[in-house]
Amino acid sequence: MNAQIGNKIRRLRENKGFSQEDMAEKLQISRSAYSRIESGETNSWVNHLNKLCENLDVKPEELLLNSDQLIQNNQDSDSVIQNNANNDTNITINHLSEKVIELYEERIAELKDQVNYWKNKSEGSK
Repeated sequence: MNAQIGNKIRRLRENKGFSQEDMAEKLQISRSAYSRIESGETNSWVNHLNKLCENLDVKPEELLLNSDQLIQNNQDSDSVIQNNANNDTNITINHLSEKVIELYEERIAELKDQVNYWKNKSEGSK
């Protein structure tokens, strides 16, 4: 699935005329990290979903739909989603939404642990 999303991100980026370096800068990550997103080697695109969609002028659900359901008219027009009423698509989007929520919750837990660590360390040095 990461490879499908990565390919779609690559096509959208190319349609916008952005280089990988441009996108990496917009996402504030290294070019190699961005390259791994496009190649499907990582699922870190989830952490950058909002910025990706903002810079590529698509809605998150457009990015997550199967590629045959996304019609990119041209750089100046909006993306149009073909509504095929495909149950598999809804299941995929729901699964991805759950995965995104799970990843965000894991990240929040990690950040809370870091805050507690530094808070305890700070209190211990007083």
